[in-house]
Amino acid sequence: MVCGRARRSTPGDEGCRTPARSAACRGEGRPSSGCGQDSVAQRPRCCLEGAGADGGRRMKPRSIDEQVAQLMQGTEYGDEALQAAMAGELRQRLLEAEWAGRRLRVYCGFDPRTSDLHLGHTVPMRKLRQFQELGHEVIFLIGRFTSLIGDPSDKDRLRPQLSPEETAHNAETYAQQAFKILDPQATTIAYNDTWLSKLDFATLIRLASNFTLQQFLTRDNFRKRWEAGDPIYLHETFYTLMQGYDAYSLKADVQVGGSDQLFNIVTASRKLMEFMGEKPNIGLILGILPGTDGVVKMSKSLGNNIPLNTTPEDMYGKVMSIPDTAMSAFFRLVTRRTPAEIAALEAGLQDGSLHPRDVKMTLAREIVSIYQGEASVAPAEQAFRQVFQEQGAPETMDSYRVTGGQSIVDVLVAAGLASTRSEARRLIDQKAVRLDDRVLEDGSAMLELKAEAVLRAGKRKFVRLVRG
Repeated sequence: MVCGRARRSTPGDEGCRTPARSAACRGEGRPSSGCGQDSVAQRPRCCLEGAGADGGRRMKPRSIDEQVAQLMQGTEYGDEALQAAMAGELRQRLLEAEWAGRRLRVYCGFDPRTSDLHLGHTVPMRKLRQFQELGHEVIFLIGRFTSLIGDPSDKDRLRPQLSPEETAHNAETYAQQAFKILDPQATTIAYNDTWLSKLDFATLIRLASNFTLQQFLTRDNFRKRWEAGDPIYLHETFYTLMQGYDAYSLKADVQVGGSDQLFNIVTASRKLMEFMGEKPNIGLILGILPGTDGVVKMSKSLGNNIPLNTTPEDMYGKVMSIPDTAMSAFFRLVTRRTPAEIAALEAGLQDGSLHPRDVKMTLAREIVSIYQGEASVAPAEQAFRQVFQEQGAPETMDSYRVTGGQSIVDVLVAAGLASTRSEARRLIDQKAVRLDDRVLEDGSAMLELKAEAVLRAGKRKFVRLVRG
């Protein structure tokens, strides 16, 4: 039996009740005890048993120093002293946990701003999986409350607020998508509205007293908006407080996140945990995966994402569309390649012994294999060769029935060739939309069919249009 095995943390959850519990599960080596707690923050660190998602084999026991080296691999703090300090704290926490006979409690939060996870989300998930394989406890936190605001950390403009209904709908799909990487038998699902919805105003004031407006205005995203005269809304600063309160409520040893979360994790969360009387957690800060443009952070709203819930053919093709300069980041952040193997590939590209196309196809095969399964690789590559290298339409494609009064933008979105209207307009501006052999340049024009035709968006996406 696994305590918190792919379960939601809900009031009344009585947790692990088997006789074969660890010392921590029996209440030894930790203040307060008992598996019959009603929140994930109170739940003990009972031991992992059973098979993992990788076939039931966990890593062989490793020394503390080996664990630190593996877990710190891929971290990016932008400051060597800070990185060394976090590595030192992680080593000490691992030693303390070993002495107490318990596991580390590790979490990462994900805001369900959309219904789909993409490859960028898998970077911290893969780090969580490493912790699982080393036998530690992982909490997958879904930010049903924080997503109502949206994290402004990587944005230079106001994020639209979502309704509770939208966030609830999006959250439904997150866990199952996450299990493409995480071991479902060793993952606890938690929702931060469990504690944030009960936060009173007096506590909020106490939390806010730990920060100054100057701290927020020196952050790059807020500074740009301030200098441009664009509004910065007060509620946007609450996100940092809520994320810090998440850390306090979960009482975790380690919080994992991207480098855009450096302030929220290393400064805010640790400070608030200490302020509330808890030992501050360790922040593991990872690199940010660029989108298919190779420039900015992968994001569905920017149309540069590679979703997990897509076909192997689409995933393969989108990986092949990234610029050569982004290949190293993809190998480093979303494959199983070691630093030495990546360095060898980079050297081969540099001296010309490896062709960028061949290396990129290797990358595409590996990513499809990891996230779609090995059996999907060959058909996906065959489809790519047919569509891209032979420049022909695939033998089979989806159909879409065009009704009266639909613009070209309407059809692109409705037929699934573009995820948003802004992406559809961007494709049209790039002259990447064709109806048979004709380039479509006016997105607002009504699409009129005299006969069946093939609509193409970019190099990879095709749909057969039929008259309604």
